[in-house]
Amino acid sequence: MKADRKDIHNSDIPAVCKSCEARHRGICGALSTDQLLHLSKYTNRTTYDSATELIPEGEDVERYSNILSGVIKLSKLLADGRQQIVGLQFAPDFLGRPFKNKSETTAETATQVEVCTFPKSILETMIHQSPELEHLLYEQSLKELDDARDWMMTLGRKTAAEKVASFLYLIGTHIDPTRGINDSSIGFEIPLKRADIADFLGLTIETVSRQLTKLRKAGTIELENNRSVTIKDMNVLRNACEQST
Repeated sequence: MKADRKDIHNSDIPAVCKSCEARHRGICGALSTDQLLHLSKYTNRTTYDSATELIPEGEDVERYSNILSGVIKLSKLLADGRQQIVGLQFAPDFLGRPFKNKSETTAETATQVEVCTFPKSILETMIHQSPELEHLLYEQSLKELDDARDWMMTLGRKTAAEKVASFLYLIGTHIDPTRGINDSSIGFEIPLKRADIADFLGLTIETVSRQLTKLRKAGTIELENNRSVTIKDMNVLRNACEQST
């Protein structure tokens, strides 16, 4: 982490970028100082409350964003109005699809979210100019593909208990970008309502609640007010992701 932050006191780096996680861990880490200075002229940092629609499905794409904090859920609608949550994004993920003219999903805030937004045309010009930026976006796309394949297995083959454990493990490993990889315990607020968790996992609300209760009684998690979760040992939770109970 210290190596990643070696330029944090560089006076040439725009002030808005110096303490930004996306600068050190996201796509902006591939930009030169001159490119950051250029991009910063067009950026806008905004905080949104939960349940705010950021990008409707099918809308023309005009801007991209770096997620600085919070959780965003991506969903698609069927013709009859049913919703399917198809993914979650966390800081410092990149929100958007380069060179796509229309959004293929709806992006909605699951929690309070802060984003750094910039014009589509500016970033796409930089992609052509910077092989490092293009490579980083390519890597993120491949990572999202790998994550989608893993989640397909979760939805298709795992038991209800394993699905709920996998959901909590997903949140626990992504909710805090500054958390050390060796930290074994973590506490967080579940970013989704029970109905959204059920939708995301292909379960009923009652099943989700029942499996959370089982995890609490087993000592795998501590649960307060139905939303506040403490995981004392992430390794124990990880084992629960692939072990029927």
